[in-house]
Amino acid sequence: METRGMKKWRPFATMPEQYIGLKEMINKQAEVAQPVLTEEQMEQINFTLIEALHTNKQVYLTYYKKGQCITETGFIQFVDSLGNLFIFIDDVFELKNKMRLSELIDVRLA
Repeated sequence: METRGMKKWRPFATMPEQYIGLKEMINKQAEVAQPVLTEEQMEQINFTLIEALHTNKQVYLTYYKKGQCITETGFIQFVDSLGNLFIFIDDVFELKNKMRLSELIDVRLA
């Protein structure tokens, strides 16, 4: 007599759309609204960005992206306050990332 093995699970694997839909629902429940920063917090972020740029110190960046607050470590390479963007190099893969200053939530020196 031959065992069925994994064949018995095949009917459940034929509906990948269901898994995609469930994953989207779980992600939507985990979303948070983008925090609103005060003038004082924005000034502190700008001061820390400029200090990190001139001293080439590592920073912890917390930013908002697609409903999530993400924290990364890296080095600030360029800040353009008029263009509302900055470039930082992440610590893990050493990739250049362009971001808007409006997406920043918090910046701390490491």
